[in-house]
Amino acid sequence: MINKIASSLSEAVAPITDGSSVMITGFGDSGLPRELIDALIEQGASDLTIISNNAGTERVGLARLLELGRVRKIVCSYPKSSGSVVFTELYRAGRIELELVPQGTLLERMRAAGAGLGPFFTPTGYGTTIADGKEQRVVDGKGYVLEQPLAADFALVKAYHADRWGNLTYRLAARGFGPVMCMAAKTTIAQVDDIVPLGSIAPEAVVTPGIFVSRVVRKDAQNGRS
Repeated sequence: MINKIASSLSEAVAPITDGSSVMITGFGDSGLPRELIDALIEQGASDLTIISNNAGTERVGLARLLELGRVRKIVCSYPKSSGSVVFTELYRAGRIELELVPQGTLLERMRAAGAGLGPFFTPTGYGTTIADGKEQRVVDGKGYVLEQPLAADFALVKAYHADRWGNLTYRLAARGFGPVMCMAAKTTIAQVDDIVPLGSIAPEAVVTPGIFVSRVVRKDAQNGRS
């Protein structure tokens, strides 16, 4: 019987090891899997490469993970967004590596990895420092930059509902990065508001099929509560 339900948040993030690459959903604080991040902080994995839209806000959640020195490198589009004080401090002190990727390119790199595709050309970043060290071509008078697929060991995803097979639905901004990160990661861990009976999610309502999801956990699943 397929059952991907983890009994607790700590159990859900247990496979993440030192040196792992971890994708984290969210657009600013919206769609951020806060409970999974807190569980990862408690779990203790370090030397992480984080792939996310931004670098966290204030000193909680993703920013707290950075502040604790657990992140070696971050791949993101908006490292200096509103309230991202921790990243600024770490970067100026030379304590974190940054790979800056335009948002559309970030999504397409992950999509390419999830779809099993190779490198692709994009006009975004042509002729700028973003393109330094990358192959550039001019086709029909327009410049393009060659970008590589972007995969990860794990993805921490905020979704809305799941069943025990791992089928997911989303609400609002959580859908922005969730589906593509689920495809691009080797192991996807999704926190959800509720786990519903198998068959209660209409097939046409499933956004991420369970084949792309390894573990699901309720966001309030503590001490074995699932």
